[in-house]
Amino acid sequence: MTLPVLLRRALATTRTARWRRPEGRKFRVALMSGAAALALGATLLSPPQSFAWGQAPAVQNQSGSQSALAASGPQSFADVVERVKPAVVAIKTKALEAGGGPEEGFPGMPPELSPDDPLYRFFRHFGEPPGGRRQKHMTQAQGSGFVITNDGYVVTNNHVVDNATQVEVTFDDGRTLPAKIIGTDKRTDLALLKINDGNNLPHVDWASSSPRVGDWVIAVGNPFGLGGTVTAGIVSARGRDIGAGPYDDFLQIDAPVNRGNSGGPSFDERGQVIGVNTAIYSPSGGSVGIGFAIPSEVAKDVIAALKDKGQVARGWIGVSIQPITPEIAESLGLKTNKGALVAQPQRGGPAEAAGLKAGDVVTAVDGQKVDGPRDLARRIAALGPGKSAELTFLRNGAEKNVKLKLGKLPSEKEAAAEPNDGVEPGAALAAYGMEVAPAAEVRGGRGGEGLIIVGIDPNGAAAQKGLRQGDVIVEANGQTLKARGDLQAAIDAAKKEGRKSVLLRVKSPEGARFVALSVNPAS
Repeated sequence: MTLPVLLRRALATTRTARWRRPEGRKFRVALMSGAAALALGATLLSPPQSFAWGQAPAVQNQSGSQSALAASGPQSFADVVERVKPAVVAIKTKALEAGGGPEEGFPGMPPELSPDDPLYRFFRHFGEPPGGRRQKHMTQAQGSGFVITNDGYVVTNNHVVDNATQVEVTFDDGRTLPAKIIGTDKRTDLALLKINDGNNLPHVDWASSSPRVGDWVIAVGNPFGLGGTVTAGIVSARGRDIGAGPYDDFLQIDAPVNRGNSGGPSFDERGQVIGVNTAIYSPSGGSVGIGFAIPSEVAKDVIAALKDKGQVARGWIGVSIQPITPEIAESLGLKTNKGALVAQPQRGGPAEAAGLKAGDVVTAVDGQKVDGPRDLARRIAALGPGKSAELTFLRNGAEKNVKLKLGKLPSEKEAAAEPNDGVEPGAALAAYGMEVAPAAEVRGGRGGEGLIIVGIDPNGAAAQKGLRQGDVIVEANGQTLKARGDLQAAIDAAKKEGRKSVLLRVKSPEGARFVALSVNPAS
């Protein structure tokens, strides 16, 4: 999965809007430009339109009479803020990272250069070749967090404390205490710290219920290193998938969240934590009213696991899955695009042992409908390793059920398939802008199965569907491809059956996937 620009550390203010982590990492993150800061200040200082809490404008109903809208919104958040703010902390970390300059004596530096020569400094900072040694230097980062127990357990984001060798937390009253990292979970971007010397500390509780879209939300944190800052807004949306990880299920909030707010809490009107602030969408690094928080129902389970075992163990069935596009649904004869399409069972995984095959569509887990791949991943992960699950899936239009025992999600992904080399010309599918050859006849053809794409027009119909040179087309409409003419025969058969697309199963270095290729390349 391609990482979104949200995860990049260098935040260029001259580029277009993008996802960002609001962690405020020093030396690696550009601060808001002066012009932007002045514009923000002008906005904050400009007088708002007249508005009175608890009062609502009159509205005209169909009969022509006027009625007042029900009063809504608190008179003030001050009581809630006064109660929860002491439990919100600023977090500062130090970490050793490889620097841009190499140690002395690296290859490529002219031996006649002396340390006084300007070129010596140039080579030290920019001339190191790949594989050369680099000096390590200390970097600093800052973010936010909140205390959840009176003995000093603190929740924050993983990216705030990633690679940290030293962590300090500062309370609203100015006290600074050291902390150690108990555990981290990169897949949900959460971390748990423990304050040394923690005793009878102010703390907050997780919310007992999930917020609704439109509910009030109060964000507290350490934006731009300014210390405890409070902003307010509403929950704008739920279930957001922003491409940050396999278990994305974010709350979208419009309470201003800026750099340094990462890891801070979002509260409801009762002062309970409904989310952990983790990302923003912004053209400049500052808030534009679109922030994202990890829901408390996700965070509290992860944090409980980190506190208990120092890590999170997730269930795993061992399949590569993908969404079902309308073209794929039509190719498979499906009435809906709900479910998760199995692109490839992983060798030795629970799914392969249970008999799942490429092309199966998982529609339910233990009787609960599955919307798509991420929904399936979250459900399996939540069950945990060692548990049993019943999967409902479609194969060739028939519904089937299978029970399997879940494995443990590996900490690292399996190595990708070996790359192709020595590609040679093959038969042409000119209308699609690609040439194919039997993989068995091509050096590096990955075991000899299917047809390997040995040439492709970047503007052709095949390339527009994401096919690339070196991809291996293993199957077409469920039929294994061996000879050069097999692919064209499958396309012709799909046309005769009145289908709009032929469904290809494709292998590449990134893994297996399905591609719906139109039977009419001009369409």
